Amino acid sequence: MNISRDFVRKFVRFAIVGASGAVVDYGFLILFIEVCHMPELVANALSFTLAASWNYLLNRIWTFGSKNRRVGQEYVKFFIVSLIGLGISTLTLYLLQTLFPAWSNASGNGFQLAALFIKFFYILKLISIGITMLWNFFANYLYTFRKTNKH
Repeated sequence: MNISRDFVRKFVRFAIVGASGAVVDYGFLILFIEVCHMPELVANALSFTLAASWNYLLNRIWTFGSKNRRVGQEYVKFFIVSLIGLGISTLTLYLLQTLFPAWSNASGNGFQLAALFIKFFYILKLISIGITMLWNFFANYLYTFRKTNKH
C-alpha cells in the first residue's frame, strides 16, 4: 500500500484541526453540562455541532486548501459527514456508558488528577472523539473535498 506524502500531510493537519475542534467541543460540553446543567447527550450534540462548524472552516482553508466556490454546498457535505459523526459519537458514548455504567457521569465517579476531579464521562468522550475522527477524515477526504484531493 502506497500512502502519499500529501495524504499523510492532510491527515496530520486534519488531526491538528480536530484537536483544536476538540478544545471547542470540550469547552462547550463542560459549559453546557456544568454551567447550564443540560443532559449529557444533549450537551454533546450541541458542542459537537459547534466544533464541526469550526472544523469545517479550518479544514477548508488549511487542511484541504479548497477553492470550491460552492461553499454552501461544500459546508452541507461536511455537515452531513459531521452529523453521521455525531451519530457515531453519541452511539459510542451510549454504548460505553452502558458497558461501563460505573464510568458514567451520572454515577459521579471519576478520579483526581492534581487539583482536578475528572469525571469518567469526559474520558469516554475522548474515546468517542478518536473513533469519530477516523470516520470524519476518510469521509471528508473521499466525499466532501474529493476534487481537492485529485492530482
